[in-house]
Amino acid sequence: MVSVASAVVAVGTATGMMTALDGRGGSDEARPEVTNSPFLEPGPAVPTSSPTKSASPSPSPSKSSAKPSPKPSKAPRPEAKKPKPVEVSTNLYRYPDSHALQWVAANRDDPRRAVIESRLANQPQAVWFAEFAPDTITSRVRSVTSAAAAQGRVPIVVPYAIPQRDCGGPSQGGAGSLGEYDAWIDKFAAGLGSGEVVVILEPDAIALADCMSEGDRGARFASLARAGRVLKAANPNARVYYDAGHSTWRGASAMVGLLRQAGAASAASSDGIFSNVANFNGTNGEIAYVRQTLDALGGPASLGAVIDTSRNGGRIPPAGEWCDPAGLKLGRAPTLSTGEARIDGYLWIKLPGESDGCLAAPGEFAPDYAYDLAR
Repeated sequence: MVSVASAVVAVGTATGMMTALDGRGGSDEARPEVTNSPFLEPGPAVPTSSPTKSASPSPSPSKSSAKPSPKPSKAPRPEAKKPKPVEVSTNLYRYPDSHALQWVAANRDDPRRAVIESRLANQPQAVWFAEFAPDTITSRVRSVTSAAAAQGRVPIVVPYAIPQRDCGGPSQGGAGSLGEYDAWIDKFAAGLGSGEVVVILEPDAIALADCMSEGDRGARFASLARAGRVLKAANPNARVYYDAGHSTWRGASAMVGLLRQAGAASAASSDGIFSNVANFNGTNGEIAYVRQTLDALGGPASLGAVIDTSRNGGRIPPAGEWCDPAGLKLGRAPTLSTGEARIDGYLWIKLPGESDGCLAAPGEFAPDYAYDLAR
């Protein structure tokens, strides 16, 4: 996913992160049910004057036609090895029902288990809310935020139900209208509680909006600005971040106007921006990009950025190589203490170890893939 845009792909059978999705009943007392969640597939490379990404009007992006056919991994079973010590965040919340932790619990004797558990599964990661079911969203969000609060830790939650999601691509879905979405966000906000929580608001909703008319984009961005205000009003300790794409998609100069329309420059709705979700760009390049974007964005000096480092610790695949590329490694461990000015966190938003659809079914935890990432 280098020098290309990220587009969230296929909820349900074609997905790729951890989610707390809707329970089967209609009650708002449903417990979060973990199932496949969206993964991010790149759109086409967009030449820019700077190594960044924006959502300015342009022809609708087309997905890569060279998508490999799904096939199982046949990597040889590795010998057991003692995992290297790894630092695990003590202030971020680890969701206990992730696919990685489920695999670890069911495969205690697997020689890959120790490495996967210590280096990948034990790390705190995002919880995605990707299905539009208003009757249960409050209780599902509350179950995550209340569990985190009980531990004195900070959860990372991802609301992902914007109408016209993925520009009608594989991960299309979400609310049927912006009015429905606004009501869903109200109910989402009601589950945030009062403790600190990081909200990654609608990946690709700003950077990937080329398929929409100017009027529809404006309405979407107004709804996102409203969403930020509602989330922060419901919980003043919520930290809300807006979609800024990544460093090899569109330029900061093209993104900032859209980010302003979406409320990202206002302290009433925003704590800043996020980048690199499900992409592989190196952390240093993303730091430079988000700082450039924040400088151009303006707004209060308190605005910062979070960067997805879940799979950016190894090689950077060439443009168009997005489906379970070889040679990837886990990036910097999740933390809200980066030591970098205006960089509020390194987070694992795309869930490492869940397949993009080539080594296993999309969204399925692939232990060979996870082991290669983690060792």
